[in-house]
Amino acid sequence: MEAEICALAPSDWQIRSVEDVCKRVTSGGTPSRTRPDFYVDGSWPWVKTQELQDTWIDHTEEKITDDALANSSAKVLPPNTILLAMYGATVGQLGILRSPMTCNQACCAMIVDSDKADFRYLYHHLRYSRTQLKSLATGAAQQNLSGALIKSLLYPFPPLAEQKAIAAVLGALDDKIELNRRMHATLEAIARALFQSWFVDFDPVRAKLVGRPLAALDPATAALFPATFQDSEAGHIPKGWTFGKVSDLATLNRGAVNPGDFPTETFDHFSLPAFDNGRTPKVELGSAIMSNKLTVTPNSVLLSKLNPHIPRIWLPDLHDSRRSVCSTEFMVVCSKPGVSREYLFSLFTSSAFASIYGTLVTGTTGSHQRIRPESVLDMKIVIPPPSLIRAFTDIAKPMFDRINRNTDQSRTLATLRDTLLPKLLSGELSVSKLGN
Repeated sequence: MEAEICALAPSDWQIRSVEDVCKRVTSGGTPSRTRPDFYVDGSWPWVKTQELQDTWIDHTEEKITDDALANSSAKVLPPNTILLAMYGATVGQLGILRSPMTCNQACCAMIVDSDKADFRYLYHHLRYSRTQLKSLATGAAQQNLSGALIKSLLYPFPPLAEQKAIAAVLGALDDKIELNRRMHATLEAIARALFQSWFVDFDPVRAKLVGRPLAALDPATAALFPATFQDSEAGHIPKGWTFGKVSDLATLNRGAVNPGDFPTETFDHFSLPAFDNGRTPKVELGSAIMSNKLTVTPNSVLLSKLNPHIPRIWLPDLHDSRRSVCSTEFMVVCSKPGVSREYLFSLFTSSAFASIYGTLVTGTTGSHQRIRPESVLDMKIVIPPPSLIRAFTDIAKPMFDRINRNTDQSRTLATLRDTLLPKLLSGELSVSKLGN
């Protein structure tokens, strides 16, 4: 793939190695886990490969201390350093440091020489060559890339000004996709916080109980909440609410289809890899989908049966022009009349649900734990009156509709980016011809 791009490059472009355009190509380290103090109140963000998501890295799950740096091979890396995952399931994943950070030894860190190359231009070459990188990874137990191999990778480099122009075009598309992703996360967080306040913590009921005004709610919505609690199997719950099961709110759709029976029909295919790769279904011909799938209905939420410690809960955005199917590793949970799928999705993504859901697994190994669909329907939950479910939906649905619109836009932008990428990186298309 990259050999083809190098062969197509204009004569005034130079073929250069990663090592040649970098000040340094290195890796990080893991401070001893037997020293918990290395990870307490640390000031240096410490990147692990699972945090490489093909975008800027602003924050990390863990931070390490100055002592950790002094007693390990971890090192401080400057802003704009490119990180590439070298080991295991994440091999080939990328990230760019927004600020000074450290990383573990599974990350290859490329500190680009700004006099020779634009770091974003090299980043896009590495991303485009991911398939090639994965094919070069070796190892019996897990696929690994070596630092020496990464240093030797060859790419075509135009003059620096043109590198910057190409990176700016591709970066503008990436920036909009990233902005949509952040808005998506913010809107989901708002809906999740509202659900937690109303239906888990019972904040409006507690406020009424002590005579505190509900300033954040309009009078009609505030009137829907009781001012007292009642006893139940779950302890104190708001008066008039019930303690029931998920099956009181939802059913399972078990309808199946073999897309292969419709080889020329286009389907939206909701799969676990598609969820993990940005929650965007893959648009595929029936002939490309090899096994039976479940049909996805307009009132459904998809809930993964596999490895519940990795939450995969999907509110599918369906298109009228094509049928939608999903992997049989998902449950297609359908809302009953009077219950919205937005309410179900918020229930399934709540902390209260997650704390119980993870206890329902069958199977002993971490990679093959599953949930029985019937166990989900039997889960005990607190159920508010239909009027409150409607009130919540009136607030939450516009947020989820906005998320779906942004997701559609991001899919279009990603298609455009991936179409332009090889043409710009090979010189087949001059950035000057793109206009504004």
